[in-house]
Amino acid sequence: MLLADAISPAVRVHDLLVAWQTDWLSVVTLTIEVVVAGWYVWATRRLAARGRRWSTWRTASFLAGTALIVIAVQSGLASYDDSVFAVHVVQHLLLMNFAPLLLALAAPMTLALQSSSRRTQRWLLKVLRHPVVEVVTHPAFAVSLAYLTMLLYFLTPFYQFSLEHPLVHDLSHLHFLVSGCLFWWLVVGLDPSRWRLSHGQKLAVLAVGIPVTAILGITLTGARSSIAPLFHTLGDTKAGGSILWVVGELTTLVAMGIVVFHWMRYEEREADRADRRLDAAERAARGSEAESVLVAREDGADSGVPASSG
Repeated sequence: MLLADAISPAVRVHDLLVAWQTDWLSVVTLTIEVVVAGWYVWATRRLAARGRRWSTWRTASFLAGTALIVIAVQSGLASYDDSVFAVHVVQHLLLMNFAPLLLALAAPMTLALQSSSRRTQRWLLKVLRHPVVEVVTHPAFAVSLAYLTMLLYFLTPFYQFSLEHPLVHDLSHLHFLVSGCLFWWLVVGLDPSRWRLSHGQKLAVLAVGIPVTAILGITLTGARSSIAPLFHTLGDTKAGGSILWVVGELTTLVAMGIVVFHWMRYEEREADRADRRLDAAERAARGSEAESVLVAREDGADSGVPASSG
């Protein structure tokens, strides 16, 4: 019983609400998050001052994504991330799935390009076209990084190693966020990119994640020993595996719904473009026909021969 109290302690609601992280790294990280959120709002207002409207939904998505990052690494949730595996899984899902997905839907790079000066736009486009950026945003790299991160982190001794070394643990949080952003920018992102997947390819990428999450869930829920015996109980390991499995699969289904929605809107826009092109061609044809009739009449008048009415 004493051992159970020492590892995988009970999660208290009071601690979740008030046990905010106050170490220097957390303060610096929180400052960066607030500044980035403030920039996004400022950029939307700057764009509005130019007479251009920015989607309120995108703004809400960006602020919500930033808030989830704050909750994951600065709130009382982070006070349990090295002692309760189920909480660590929630933190992992926030950093690698939920927050990056919302940030990708907010299209921050598009906002930056539209609200910036010409000089800044040229610099941003240069960054987007940089060879390193093209490599790390390549679909093969982004997808492999995301899925291998999940498998190797939870199914190898590296997880316990990260708990034993606080700096490695903090860096793993950053890794989760970056790999999640690269993945979700590829799948649901609206920003310009060197690489573009078709909607069918995006659904295929998400489908690959279903067995990956299932492997993790089955392995952890069916484990016969704790994932990190010095930190978590076996029951905690199983509980965390269940959360990872169920919530991970639900996230994939939601993402598939988003991709299908984008696909439907794309097809509607393409149909509208086709209709406009057809209308323009018909107008041009009618104009050409009317012009031909007028020329024929003028030619007939000049030659003294009546133009045919038939």
